[in-house]
Amino acid sequence: MSVAVAGAAVTAAESPADFQQIERTWRESREKRLKSPNGWLTLVGLAWLRAGDNPVGSDPESAVVLPEKTPKHAGVLVLADGKVTLKPSPGSGITIDGKPAGQQVLGDDMDEHTDVMKIGEVSFYVIRRGDRYGVRVKDPAGPARAHFQGLSYFPADPKWRVEATFVPYDAPHQMQIPNVLGEVETMDAPGLVTFKVDGKEYTMAPVVEDPKEPSLWFIFKDQTSAKETYGAGRFLYAEMPKDGKTVVDFNQAYNPPCAFTPYATCPLPPKENWLPVRVEAGEKAYAGGHPTH
Repeated sequence: MSVAVAGAAVTAAESPADFQQIERTWRESREKRLKSPNGWLTLVGLAWLRAGDNPVGSDPESAVVLPEKTPKHAGVLVLADGKVTLKPSPGSGITIDGKPAGQQVLGDDMDEHTDVMKIGEVSFYVIRRGDRYGVRVKDPAGPARAHFQGLSYFPADPKWRVEATFVPYDAPHQMQIPNVLGEVETMDAPGLVTFKVDGKEYTMAPVVEDPKEPSLWFIFKDQTSAKETYGAGRFLYAEMPKDGKTVVDFNQAYNPPCAFTPYATCPLPPKENWLPVRVEAGEKAYAGGHPTH
């Protein structure tokens, strides 16, 4: 889910033109990522595995249904003892890392290496959510990407690029983050950030998604949610604090994948991040969007 934090903080010495260019560059990068051949718009399926054999292929009766351009019976995924094993059918055409796949235990999206299976341009891989295992299917020719309607934003406004004060927790702290599946994930939470807009102070609690490439990740909702913006909230990244400060740019708030596809497993804003203010900045609800969870 992580994305690079695009654009440096605007300082008082920079011009309004500089600010607008930074925001335009970020928006262009955001849309490019979303529309990429491996982006969220390519999702065409999500199947949850049951214990034992799970047939894979374009046969509609398969446990994991692939697009019609793939073999009817491509193989079997066996879920046993907390592991998923691929048993490809002869001539299935399944490859992993560009090589023909044989019978093997698969790395899921929570492992250090995710084994992505491919048949032509169709790709699929195992995801793990709590104690559940599923298979996410992607096709760059899928309907969501083919019929993408573009993104819309509030006008970029320097008022919503705020310098925030970071207050670290006294001891290592974790936060319970709910998701659309009704599950709860525990994530590292480094501290709180406080900031002011129109003279009023607000607080949010970020988490760190990837300790190897740490940044502050805010999952939040506000008084525009389910109105002008996506009902289940938005995402926002900021750089790790330096000297107790960071810049939180709500102009770069964006919709989670669930706004575009029913096949995502998005986290939801914790109550600490339900802001009692209209954040009229960042990405608006997607015109062709998937209904709010």
